Amino acid sequence: MMPTRAVGWRRLRFRFDWTLTLATCAVTTLGLVNLWSAVHDRQASIFSVQVSWLGLGVAVFLGVATLDYRTISRYGYVLHGAGVALLLGVLLFGKMVGGGRRWFELGPFHVQPSELMQLLTSIALGKYLNDSPVLEGRTWRHLAIPVLIVSVPALLIAKQPDFGTAFLLLLIFFTIMLTARLKLKTLAAIVGLATLAAFPIYQHLLHEYQRKRVESFFNPNSEGAYQTRQALNAIGSGRFLGKGFLHGTQIRLRHFPALWTDFPFAVWAEEWGFVGCFAILLAYLILVLWILKIAGDARDRFGATVCVGVAAMLFWHVFINEGMVSGVLPVVGVTLPLVSYGGSSILTTAAALGLVMNVSVRRFSY
Repeated sequence: MMPTRAVGWRRLRFRFDWTLTLATCAVTTLGLVNLWSAVHDRQASIFSVQVSWLGLGVAVFLGVATLDYRTISRYGYVLHGAGVALLLGVLLFGKMVGGGRRWFELGPFHVQPSELMQLLTSIALGKYLNDSPVLEGRTWRHLAIPVLIVSVPALLIAKQPDFGTAFLLLLIFFTIMLTARLKLKTLAAIVGLATLAAFPIYQHLLHEYQRKRVESFFNPNSEGAYQTRQALNAIGSGRFLGKGFLHGTQIRLRHFPALWTDFPFAVWAEEWGFVGCFAILLAYLILVLWILKIAGDARDRFGATVCVGVAAMLFWHVFINEGMVSGVLPVVGVTLPLVSYGGSSILTTAAALGLVMNVSVRRFSY
């Protein structure tokens, strides 16, 4: 007779999602390699701080994966309300950097509540869709609460101002609602209204420097397109196989700003070329597709919705970051998950993936 502890370990090993874990580790490892290349000759301490954030992220991942996600579901609206309170707090007491209030300063660390709000909004939407008795053909009447859930944090984030993250929040919302079986005419109306709102937002809500970023997208030779031009030079110089680890020169010689936050992909492309770019994008693709598979296997609507939200969060982050680095989208300051430097992004992604692991493991339990 096999001991009970051995049986429990075998059951845990069977349930533990190794594909999710290995895909996450692959992206994280590539991110650390890239970060060291970007900072080793400038600010090597940044690498040590990132490793510390990743260590804390592992603890967050395991903690969230251990707690039954049905418990998290019960407190979905409370968590969302706490996130909104943090956004209000950062507007009142946050640290002013570059004309915006986006971070709480906690000693040597800066915490950005808008990153966490992406996950908390997915959780609140998951609770609503799980509790809603309407299973198909949702109309405008059924969108009132979901729109309220996403619009309040989106407006507060835009007020910071951080239109990149606010736009990401809306993209996550639209992606989740695509799975809510909306009527086609309702979905078309939402897209139409969003399109009509784009111009007045550009004219009256964007700051001058934000409008210049959009204008530089249409005029690549303008002064505001400097970052994109340098990123494109680096990407092009990498060619097929790249210049090799620590041998990138285009970015470093020109003292490129935001090298390890918004534009790490330019460093990666220069040193590893087309082959390296394909490898890291493949790792992201496997991770996103596997999360969607877990969503399809989830035993309830909350678990499925949260997984779709996490997949959307990762996909849109990667899509927008790659787009702005390669010049096909305006520069909006969106990070590359598990690759860009930053504690808020690391911890939010760790919590999100821990929740996905939670759903994956417990699909066998009930």
